[in-house]
Amino acid sequence: MTLPSEPRIGIILLSAVGDVVHALPVINALKRARPRAHITWLLQDAGAALLQGHPAVDEILLFRRKAGLAGFVQMAAQLRERPFDVVLDLQCYLKATVLTALCRAPVKIGLDPARAREFNWLVNNHHLLQRPVNHVQEHFLEFLDYLKIPREPMEWDLGPWSNERPWQAEFFRAIPGPRVALVAGTSNPKKDWLPERWAELNDRLHCDFGLTTVLVGAQTTREVALGQKMAAECRHPPVNALGSGLRRLVAILDGCDLVISPDTGPLHLAGALGKPVIGLYGYNSPARVGPWRQDPRLLVDAFHDPGESPQMTFTHRPKRMEKILVADVLDRVKIWAAIQKR
Repeated sequence: MTLPSEPRIGIILLSAVGDVVHALPVINALKRARPRAHITWLLQDAGAALLQGHPAVDEILLFRRKAGLAGFVQMAAQLRERPFDVVLDLQCYLKATVLTALCRAPVKIGLDPARAREFNWLVNNHHLLQRPVNHVQEHFLEFLDYLKIPREPMEWDLGPWSNERPWQAEFFRAIPGPRVALVAGTSNPKKDWLPERWAELNDRLHCDFGLTTVLVGAQTTREVALGQKMAAECRHPPVNALGSGLRRLVAILDGCDLVISPDTGPLHLAGALGKPVIGLYGYNSPARVGPWRQDPRLLVDAFHDPGESPQMTFTHRPKRMEKILVADVLDRVKIWAAIQKR
């Protein structure tokens, strides 16, 4: 299929900061191929906060999930006023399925029936070619293939924007380099690393590598507790930047030399900013949701058993994060440090 010269494009992708990051190369490629396209993105609060000021997104329609049925009614009213030429249904969940059905568009593109879930394929009249399950980023890029739009160059354009640079400079003014961001936690405690190991790692990073640590993340009960534990127990407590918000998180990650993170949105943000990432994976398969185009030597993979082939799977493996030792992470830091000296 070929897009018209000035297409009105609707993007359905509601949640998960990591998924929003994976979708940005698609949006940027669309805008690069059709500079006069008008792109409307339906999403929820977190993603909207990240995309504030993004040059490729013309309009954001905020879906208020917590409003229940009223949220769908409000969105239906907004969509009645916005006909599209094409809708890209990037998220195959029930909420996205309902909103895709509400869109007015002659072309609605989604995953093939074999990969779509929760009856998502029923509301789309165009489907990607049937392929095996692959990395999430690869799934999104397939939409470009369907539209005959080049994937490369892969661009995210996440900032920091020029108006965010003064805050970034002030934040780092008294924080000496080199710096490493430690991502405190995830939305799912089963993907979190053990608090006592974060504390031990923090001091080893300072003493063995001369790294200044910055603790980033949200302000959930678990993350706040970790920040308090590290402040009380670490000989060299990290700079606590929990709860900075997504736009300021972009500025913080951009100002760090290395990022260490479990499977969560900030990990993918860091990768999109071109930062080296040491990913800590146990609950989910890094083959499907791991760091994209990162040096594989930096990955800590406790999901797979030794010698096991990479699994492109949606299944989870509980209690694997506790298999990751501080020594495993330090081994990856040594590899990173050696690369920096070249």
